[in-house]
Amino acid sequence: MDATTAPHLIPPEMLQYGEDNHIFEMMQNMLEQVLIHQPEDPITFMINHLRRNNDSVPKVVILGPPASGKTTIAMWLCKHLNSNLITKENLLEKEFSQMAEEAKKHYEIYKRIPNSMLISLVQERLNEDDCLRRGWILDGIPERREQALMIQTVGLAPRHVIVLNAPDTVLIERNMGKRIDPDTGALTYVQTGHRCNAPFTPKVLLCGPLGSGKSLQAALLAQRYGLVDICCGQLLKEAVAAKSSFGELIQPFFEKRMTVPDTIITKALAERLSQQDCIQKGWVLHGFPRDLDQARMLTSMGYSPNRVFFLNVPLDSILERMTLRRTDPVTGERFHLMYKPPPTIEVQARLLQNPRDSEEHIRLQTDLFYRNCGDLEQYYERAITVNGDQDPYTVFEYIESGIINPLPKKVT
Repeated sequence: MDATTAPHLIPPEMLQYGEDNHIFEMMQNMLEQVLIHQPEDPITFMINHLRRNNDSVPKVVILGPPASGKTTIAMWLCKHLNSNLITKENLLEKEFSQMAEEAKKHYEIYKRIPNSMLISLVQERLNEDDCLRRGWILDGIPERREQALMIQTVGLAPRHVIVLNAPDTVLIERNMGKRIDPDTGALTYVQTGHRCNAPFTPKVLLCGPLGSGKSLQAALLAQRYGLVDICCGQLLKEAVAAKSSFGELIQPFFEKRMTVPDTIITKALAERLSQQDCIQKGWVLHGFPRDLDQARMLTSMGYSPNRVFFLNVPLDSILERMTLRRTDPVTGERFHLMYKPPPTIEVQARLLQNPRDSEEHIRLQTDLFYRNCGDLEQYYERAITVNGDQDPYTVFEYIESGIINPLPKKVT
């Protein structure tokens, strides 16, 4: 009579003992090893297996494409689990191993290691005492299906397999940033620092007519993703206020209310976009370019956006937004006669309108933008058009989805 024929007769304390001491897991692991290795003397094999007492040690495989962070995570796990990190590199550097010497010579000639040789190296290393006692973490091994099948065949069964993944844009950016010091061999990164929480480093261009909400959307993007908010007009004003070299060039045009030449604007933009915060965090640009020539100049300087959004707003909505804006000359507070009316009749009586908010000026600027808009949309052929004539946070959701999701492929 056994547990199969009379399970009701098994004392409950026996089941509890089995759970408390992990007897069932131990038996399962031991049976797996017997079936894998098929030893001639199963009893001696099981006794030796029990003496090792290593069924609970880490046995981890970490896989992923280049620059996915395999080694970083593997090193962290090794440190916190007090385990052994196994990589192709340290397998080849293994001392006093004839197999490692042969593999190293083969790699120096052919820049690859045969599957059978690599798996034999892994098996040799994992059977050493420190790996038996403290476990192991394989970084990037196996590299392909054949190696995985060979690892299973020789009985090296990991308890956990971690597969890392990341968007292609992130992987390419990480790989391109790697640099090796030829003297020390140390690996460093050209661009260091905390990445933003977007799936790549955003370089965003917002295009739209006067009053389309570019400034607000840029501020929301800067807040959400930690981008540098660059308003072209504000950049020129700051250069003048700071009395910089560019400011001295710009000031005469401001004084005469003349358009600042494109060559000066692009140089000021290039200086700002080349600063470290823009390189590390990414940027959102608005107010430039306004036409095709400016767009080409921006590209020629090496500052091509990877996301372009056109905010489409009809003229009637722009007029409503802009022509009803007023400023209190006493307090400096800004009002909108429809959305934020003044609190009293006295305040309303003294409000002033900025000449740039006149209907004539807005019609002129809007017409100028839409005349150049077609050329810009053709130039930035993968740009995303967003309906800007809706709640600003709804507009932001559309823009954010265009940043998070991959760009749609162009239909040919």
